[in-house]
Amino acid sequence: MKNLLHFTLASFICMTVPHLEAKLVTKAVAYEHNGVQLEGYLAYDDEKSGKVPGILLIHEWWGLNDYAKSRANQLAELGYVAFAADMYGKNVATEDAKKAGELASLFYGKALMAERAQAGLDQLMKVENVDTAKLAAIGFCFGGATVESLAYTGAPLRGIVSFHGGPVPPPADGAGKVKAKFLLLNGAVDPMLTAKDRAEFEEALEAAKIDYQSIDYAGALHAFTNPDADKMAAKNNLIGKIGYHETAARRSWQQMQVFFNEIFK
Repeated sequence: MKNLLHFTLASFICMTVPHLEAKLVTKAVAYEHNGVQLEGYLAYDDEKSGKVPGILLIHEWWGLNDYAKSRANQLAELGYVAFAADMYGKNVATEDAKKAGELASLFYGKALMAERAQAGLDQLMKVENVDTAKLAAIGFCFGGATVESLAYTGAPLRGIVSFHGGPVPPPADGAGKVKAKFLLLNGAVDPMLTAKDRAEFEEALEAAKIDYQSIDYAGALHAFTNPDADKMAAKNNLIGKIGYHETAARRSWQQMQVFFNEIFK
């Protein structure tokens, strides 16, 4: 009887908590844009049946590194198909701020920023279990600016989330073209994105009639979501400019989930 009870209990647990058996699938995805060899990172939960929303993820100016991939894994654990795009080229990533600035400068203010992001979105849309009617994009720092630029092209996104992203004002012909709602998550004391910068950016979004939310997190510097930000700050003489903020990181990730629940309902 005791053995039977144990067997019955074990069977009940297996039936009632199947999510514990979920398997995270991750893989490198080779693709190309304008002759540049790229390698993105795909993550999804293979226990999810049917088609699910797809999330494009754009990395910080450091490149497609382990942090960006870890965020893709977290999105997959939430039930989404996540594709971390490669903006710079296969295996091109750095921990040197000067090099990162040089890499990012090839994109700011240029059509290439949105075009390279679109190449990543195209890869995401090819994944069999992605519901292409339910797409969003998120980005960190440089990636935040990138997903804003992508949205301005009229890409088929329901929403974008910019974590401590640089503000990219909408182009003059952007009004009426943007399909995405914007969620802007900012460090309140980010010296790289001042209150004046945010105010001017929001005025431009208002003028373009873009649906946006902007949230500031007290005490948070630039790069507040990245647990490695303090290490990067020390290495690159950026102490007081970038830094990890656990509370802001946690709250902003939760706010993203609330936003997704809204746009994908």
